[in-house]
Amino acid sequence: MGKHPNDRLQGTLDLLVLKSLASRGTMHGYGITVHIQQVAGDVLRVEEGSLYPALHRMAQEGWIRAKWGTSENNRRARFYSITLAGLKQLAAEENRWSELTGAVSRVLQFV
Repeated sequence: MGKHPNDRLQGTLDLLVLKSLASRGTMHGYGITVHIQQVAGDVLRVEEGSLYPALHRMAQEGWIRAKWGTSENNRRARFYSITLAGLKQLAAEENRWSELTGAVSRVLQFV
């Protein structure tokens, strides 16, 4: 059984992470959070307690790959990249997001 339409808001983190990896390429977790925050003009903030379980789940789904490496400040870090399955999921999430925002917009504009 698929997700209920109201679960779309909960899937926003997947959308943001997948889009970040698709546009920026391989990044470590902290880099993903910084990217999202900067692009969103500090309006969105992704907390570690949300990000890392999401990354783990997305890796289990096969949407992203995780590989150990060394960060720019010489620390060991996991680097994440999007897979072909992740690109397909990204397209689906973008479509769902468009549907959701369109529906909310229609309600807000209803007179």
